Amino acid sequence: MISEKDSGYRKNFSLIVTFIVLISLVFILSLFLAYNFSKKNIENDFVSAKANVLEESIKPYNDFLLNKLPEISYYNGYLDSLTAAKFIDTVLLEYPFVKKVIFFDAEVKNVKYEENGLNVGNFSIGIKNVFQFGKSIPKESIKLFGDNQYAKNTNIEDFNGLSLKLINFVQRLDTAQVPSQEELFSNFTNIRSNRIDYLNIPNLEDLKVYKRMVTAKLVSDPVYQQDMLSFELDPSKIVIKNNRPLLYQSVRVEPFTYDPLDTSAEFVSGEITLGGPFSDYKLYFISSKSFLKKEVFSYFLPIATLLLLFYSVLVLVAFLIYRNLNINHKMYKLQYDFITNFTHEFKTPVSVIKIAGNNIKSSSSLSEKEQQLYGKILDEEADKLNGLMNKLLAFTQIENKAIILNRDEVNIVDFIESTIDVHTLKHPDFNFTYEVTGFTTFITDPVLLGSLFDNLAENAYKYSPPEHKKLHITARLIKDRVVLRFKDGGIGIPSSEISNIFKKFYRIQNRYNQNGSVGLGLAFCKELVNFMNGEITVKSVVNKGTEFKIVLPYNN
Repeated sequence: MISEKDSGYRKNFSLIVTFIVLISLVFILSLFLAYNFSKKNIENDFVSAKANVLEESIKPYNDFLLNKLPEISYYNGYLDSLTAAKFIDTVLLEYPFVKKVIFFDAEVKNVKYEENGLNVGNFSIGIKNVFQFGKSIPKESIKLFGDNQYAKNTNIEDFNGLSLKLINFVQRLDTAQVPSQEELFSNFTNIRSNRIDYLNIPNLEDLKVYKRMVTAKLVSDPVYQQDMLSFELDPSKIVIKNNRPLLYQSVRVEPFTYDPLDTSAEFVSGEITLGGPFSDYKLYFISSKSFLKKEVFSYFLPIATLLLLFYSVLVLVAFLIYRNLNINHKMYKLQYDFITNFTHEFKTPVSVIKIAGNNIKSSSSLSEKEQQLYGKILDEEADKLNGLMNKLLAFTQIENKAIILNRDEVNIVDFIESTIDVHTLKHPDFNFTYEVTGFTTFITDPVLLGSLFDNLAENAYKYSPPEHKKLHITARLIKDRVVLRFKDGGIGIPSSEISNIFKKFYRIQNRYNQNGSVGLGLAFCKELVNFMNGEITVKSVVNKGTEFKIVLPYNN
């Protein structure tokens, strides 16, 4: 029949197992969702982070467009070939995507016709000299136009296109308002595929004069200097700033029409247009899936670590609850066994005393022999009760260190022989032998040592078959330690039980324990040895015997 306590324990144990299974399933599901979340996040990053790479990569171009080009206007049109060469050298050095620069040295005049330029009304803009600069241009090819001669490869259309924008701007100019910087920049800059043309921006007063030139012939016959630089750009020279090297395995500049032949499923690719003069080109991003997996795992692992930590805490809580339940269950079982066995141990002498008492009470007269018999019975049973109570009390006192360890000189031979005499008188069939080597006396507590000897002798007698009730005691002095061995020829202890025999209230289930045993004997011995600053170990072979080894301090 299962007790209510056992039933509750099993129910609680089942609940803990169910709890662990559920949190394990939740943990596995969380890992799965966390991995998918990490994967999706990296996929989204692959798409969104392209803009960051583009922004970092075209920073030099934006700096060139917004900061370097306006420097041309600082010269107010008075750039010559030498000054222009110095300025262009800095451009070529700082901005590697600038391949070649053509410098147009021009003039604005108040005449009706200019042979090498554009004419509107009395406004004309014409070229004086043209120079080209670049890393691979030989010195003899620097000058393209001048002295009323020009080379065939001079790109006059670039100059005419920007000059036409200037004329249109001047014609539309409202002299009562100051044009915005954006308006000026857009009308004095021409951005085309792989090329930027820039004409220096005159001040407002000069622009007003330009406007009057269109409709009238001025008395002063003014001439203004204008400079135009045409920058030829090479998109392949853009330095890629891959600020996500763990996300993008390869980033390169490709034509907008580029279509990779390898469209394998093992790779992930993306693209983003460069824009501006590079609008015919794009940044092409490509990474293998195995490469991206590393980034996925680097994102996933911290999440997985947190999940594992949380899961471990829950499992630890479940384990502690289970451990507490298990300890309580064991304590309950030990308590139950202790009460049962202790009751049985008390019940036997009490029953004998009661029977003897009833016999004495019911008898009208007792002979001397009967008086001695009943007296002996009462005395022996009272000693049993007293011994049982003393053992329990002593055990409790030793556990709580409520007694003081006495230090007296003990003659080991006399002590062993005294023990033998007591147990031989008690058990005439008990065969004792002993051997002492290396010393005759040592300092210890004789009362505790006597309890130790008595318990081990009683165990040797109790757990030995009738034909093998024997005990051999050896005492040796080895390296300032007293080594005591108690070797019997009893039933032995199974190896699976060796680790449990020194536990309180623990009893090995065998035929010798059927009549009841409190389970305190060996636990009491261990507490005694520990209290005496010693060690106790055991070796045993089933059906051949057991040997207890006790090591105690010598004169210490």
